[in-house]
Amino acid sequence: MSDRTRVGMGNGRVTRRALVGGAAAAGMLGLTGGAWAQEERPAEKAGRKGQYKHSICYWCFQPYWNLARACEVAKKLGIKSIELVDPPDYPLLKEHGLVCALSNSHGFEKGFNNLKYHERCIKIIREQVDACAEFGFPNVITFTGFREDIPDDVGLKNCVTGLKKVVGYAEKKKVTLILEMLNSRVDAEMKGHPGYQGDHVDYCIEIIKQVGSPRLKLLFDVYHVQIMDGDVITRIRQYHEYIGHYHVAGNPGRNEPDENQEINYPAVMRAIAETGYTGYVAQEFVPTRDPLKSLTEAVKLCTV
Repeated sequence: MSDRTRVGMGNGRVTRRALVGGAAAAGMLGLTGGAWAQEERPAEKAGRKGQYKHSICYWCFQPYWNLARACEVAKKLGIKSIELVDPPDYPLLKEHGLVCALSNSHGFEKGFNNLKYHERCIKIIREQVDACAEFGFPNVITFTGFREDIPDDVGLKNCVTGLKKVVGYAEKKKVTLILEMLNSRVDAEMKGHPGYQGDHVDYCIEIIKQVGSPRLKLLFDVYHVQIMDGDVITRIRQYHEYIGHYHVAGNPGRNEPDENQEINYPAVMRAIAETGYTGYVAQEFVPTRDPLKSLTEAVKLCTV
């Protein structure tokens, strides 16, 4: 596993093409009229004032579409953001009237739980915060890192120490740092992250509380939370004031959030809306079929 295996995460710029292998056949690349006819702009309702907005995690769709095509798809579906891309891509997003709701950052393996990585993480985060501030984008992702034999209490303390060193800079630039909770149970590429220290909601929330800044929030990935903690709706209601971003995928498998998986996404999305959340909900699933059809259906399903 590489140090941030999502596309372009940190300085690694790792491609995701190997993840889906030959799935990106020629017949899956186009924007077909039939797909648009099925649902012209499924995200419009969730884009209303006072409602959350939709985003796409680009690494999931990069094997099928270049960024320009992804922008085209997003606009057709009423999606407001393409995220987990890098600053050189920001002008293209702006050109299409889109934002990057969540910027890349340091890798998830080497994070703030280990003191020896603090200098590197802070440098990368400051650079990403600067780029987001320049383009008016809201959030930069961050991670605890892998345990590397660090006890959980020490890892938590180190995360608080490191994040306190950079969160003030984010406050000044009006950009929010988003700490991601990841599952450590599933031992499959980009479906789980064995060894990741921030693998429970309560643990990450405690870091956020101890840092004590409105510019540090939780990335509530419904897929990861379901695997590690369950009680998804209860946790959304319990911790909504600390949640700054959501990710969506089906479990098991991290594929489409459809009827072939166990999470009741209409109920989950209603719970999110009921908290008054107005940020972004990003589709972060790996398509198993025509990516345009899958994305169209997923956004429609997750719109309330």
